[in-house]
Amino acid sequence: MAVRKIAESTVRRLSLYLRFLEEFELQGASTVSSEALASRGGTTSAQVRKDLSFFGSFGKRGLGYQVGALKTQLREILGLGRRYRVVVVGAGKIGSALVQYGGFRARGFDLVAIYDKDPKKIGRQWDGLTVRDAALLDKELTEHQADIGAVVTPAEAAQGVADRLVASGITAILNFAPVQLQVPEHVTVKTVNLVLELEALSYVLANR
Repeated sequence: MAVRKIAESTVRRLSLYLRFLEEFELQGASTVSSEALASRGGTTSAQVRKDLSFFGSFGKRGLGYQVGALKTQLREILGLGRRYRVVVVGAGKIGSALVQYGGFRARGFDLVAIYDKDPKKIGRQWDGLTVRDAALLDKELTEHQADIGAVVTPAEAAQGVADRLVASGITAILNFAPVQLQVPEHVTVKTVNLVLELEALSYVLANR
């Protein structure tokens, strides 16, 4: 079954299950129950079994799941058996944090370039990467194709950057700009809106 037919909430839980399995493995566990995965993820054992059932039959009743085998299968389902080239456009504080976060490489995401148009930032070294002139973006992406583009620019610049990424062949965009990007149907955009997340927390606090 194609992943795009699976609810995004299910895919997010699969990512959580994978993280929990890695932690269980480090603790020396060889098997894990759906109840244990559910308690770590704040869901139910029935939900865990339903999520996994979309992709096949895992585990045995009364015995649980083999930690190593399920971890391998989830990595395959999530497409983590290959490596992805990621470019970042916007060398501000969030862009800097993305480039310097080592967890991406461990998951198969190689941040290969970062771009900005500010002359004061161009040429700076961040975790082995040199901030490139944004004017070079189109040419360099044509020569060295990337898989994912991260847009970490002010709102007014984001759509233009997204257009350039799409024109250069990128079909997956991670958007940190506070704006809804308009892209063709074949391009997937995931927006990280910190304000919306904070407002969701505000709602919880105000209605307790």
